[in-house]
Amino acid sequence: MADGEGARHLLAAGTYDSALHPRVRVLLEGLRAHGWQVEEVVEPLRLGTAQRVDVLRRPVLLPRLAVAILGAWRGLVPRLWRRRRRAPRPAAVLVGHLGHFDVPLVRRLMRPVPVVLDYLVSGAGTAVDRGESGGLKLALLRTLDEVALRSADIVVVDTVEHRDLLPPRHRGRAVVVPVGADERWTAAARTRRPAGPGPLSVVFFGLFTPLQGAPVIAEALRDLDGLVTATVVGTGQDAATVGPLLAGVPGVTRIAWVPPDDLPRLVARHDVCLGIFGTGDKARRVVPNKVFQGAAAGCAIVTSDTVPQRRTLGDAAAYVEPGDPHALAEALRALAGDAAEVRRLADGAARVARERFAPAAVVRPLVDALAGLP
Repeated sequence: MADGEGARHLLAAGTYDSALHPRVRVLLEGLRAHGWQVEEVVEPLRLGTAQRVDVLRRPVLLPRLAVAILGAWRGLVPRLWRRRRRAPRPAAVLVGHLGHFDVPLVRRLMRPVPVVLDYLVSGAGTAVDRGESGGLKLALLRTLDEVALRSADIVVVDTVEHRDLLPPRHRGRAVVVPVGADERWTAAARTRRPAGPGPLSVVFFGLFTPLQGAPVIAEALRDLDGLVTATVVGTGQDAATVGPLLAGVPGVTRIAWVPPDDLPRLVARHDVCLGIFGTGDKARRVVPNKVFQGAAAGCAIVTSDTVPQRRTLGDAAAYVEPGDPHALAEALRALAGDAAEVRRLADGAARVARERFAPAAVVRPLVDALAGLP
């Protein structure tokens, strides 16, 4: 990277919402820890993940997405234009998670500043994962993915498996940066109290997408019939299946939503944090945020037995076959009778989180890539 006034100055821009999607928060915390000055120009898109999924599945709702994007851009464009004319010129501009629409706009407005795209998800891949099979819609989403990738000088992905799915022409610009966990989660770990007598406590939080396998979790808890206590946070696509499975199960608390700043402390009050248990291709390629976050909060981790999760956690987690509620129930049953193993898993996950999941650790490959920009 060329020396100069803005050599360590990064602008984060777009319509991301770090409250709903904390990935960008991890990236920015990590860059600041490496000495980067970070400035944000953001106009959050006021559509939740569930609403975005509805748009993918029901084209009649596309006008809602267009209105939301244009409404956000109405504020974003003049702010970026003013920032472009002000010194120092940033060394790079980062377009945050779900910035597929934003990145061509940001590139045009901030040219010639290099653009970094956090390409955490493919639009087409996400649609397939959530049940979409329409040829025209998938073709349009693949075009959107291609335009977004072409607009970036650095493409950030979260796993080697996701990097290898990129078209070959874009892989050379890809950097693997694990999802990680922001400081709120390690702060929550410091509030933990030693587990007292009583049943094993388990927590799951998520958007109930097929990748997460929430029905698998619900069936396992139903099988355990009160042997463990469980807090299940969230709602979404699979909620209609999960609700009846959990109805009447003793010891289960259902919470539809928890404010993002309160979620780490809630998770840290439990012995075990559950990961994902879906069986789709995408579920076998990711390490979900809840695994990083639960580990950082000091919980033992139980998740599906996939290559990227084993590579990330090693022996600091318990693994079960994806999509198998009986295997999950048996894993939790074993932990309910083995407090020493719960402590071993929790201590191991916390150690890995401190060493490898903290923002400063996960962003090192991005810091190196930024140093190589012209």
